Amino acid sequence: HEADLESWDTAYYSEKLREERYQFSQEQVKPYFPANRVLSGMFEVVERLYGIKITEIDGVDTWHKEVQFFAITDELGVQRGRFYIDLYARPHKRAGAWMDECVTRFKKDDGVQSPVAYLTCNFTPPIGDDPALLTHGEVETLFHEFGHGLHHMLTKVDYLSVSGIHGVEWDAVELPSQFMENWCWQPAVMNLISGHYKTGDKLPDDMFEKMLSAKNFQSGMQMVRQIEFSIFDFRIHLEYDKAEGARIYDILEEVREQMSVVKTPEFNRFPNSFSHIFAGGYAAGYYSYKWAEVLSSDAFSLFEENGVFDEKTGRSFLHNVLEKGGSDDALALFTAFRGRKPSIDALLKHSGIAA
Repeated sequence: HEADLESWDTAYYSEKLREERYQFSQEQVKPYFPANRVLSGMFEVVERLYGIKITEIDGVDTWHKEVQFFAITDELGVQRGRFYIDLYARPHKRAGAWMDECVTRFKKDDGVQSPVAYLTCNFTPPIGDDPALLTHGEVETLFHEFGHGLHHMLTKVDYLSVSGIHGVEWDAVELPSQFMENWCWQPAVMNLISGHYKTGDKLPDDMFEKMLSAKNFQSGMQMVRQIEFSIFDFRIHLEYDKAEGARIYDILEEVREQMSVVKTPEFNRFPNSFSHIFAGGYAAGYYSYKWAEVLSSDAFSLFEENGVFDEKTGRSFLHNVLEKGGSDDALALFTAFRGRKPSIDALLKHSGIAA
């Protein structure tokens, strides 16, 4: 009965509603996204955008037989970076998905040190003779982490403290990664990254349309939830008073009263597991996730105006953002690329909240 719907029911019934309304589930599209096809298509996207070439290198020592190693060269044939990619889950492997640095670019007495990254995911591995198959959400994850990797590897800054991802303001670190996710929703890119693992057929147009229709399902709810987390984070740091103590749950309740759509049960202890701000480096900075979405959506909107593979726009993002690392203020770099300061209009449009 509707009146009995509790907060712990919402995920289950949301998925049921999504399936009923859009006749779409992530499992339906998995056969069209074999990992090797997605990887090669993703590489082609960035090769066309930035004029680079990505080549797999064999014979490199790795920590597991499934790990691959690649090199990136630019239009002049100069090596810009190298990276390991470890896609699949296995016992004792750390959960989640992330990019991190092995070696960072900087100038030494004998030349410039070339950066090396590693990209780690935990996708379901291949079974038998069949390739690994990805959900579209996992495709987005791969593009996201590769965006971080490109930020690290394509830098042209020779000073370690501001090279690549070093020295980048916290609320702009996610710009290159969230920016890359936009290409996962473009018809022209879908032809590059999809291909049924048995027939090679591209993702059917009607299925892609269902994906697009379902993309912004409950996006307003998700945005409000992120804003709730951000305000809570801000307030517990801004309003701390030694005499009164942290007032964690008092402040959380006040924020929820203002922002929450679904009432949270009294026994909930969400802050105990909010590791982003209590153990993950995002203290007083959780808002940066949403702000990075503003930046990434606004940046991508220029490609929507000029074409998703427009060479001039791609090179501009490369030269003004990816190559500059933390050598200048993030807002200055963004403005140099976009030609103006950020606007929220593109995010609202991409979220289906504004036309």
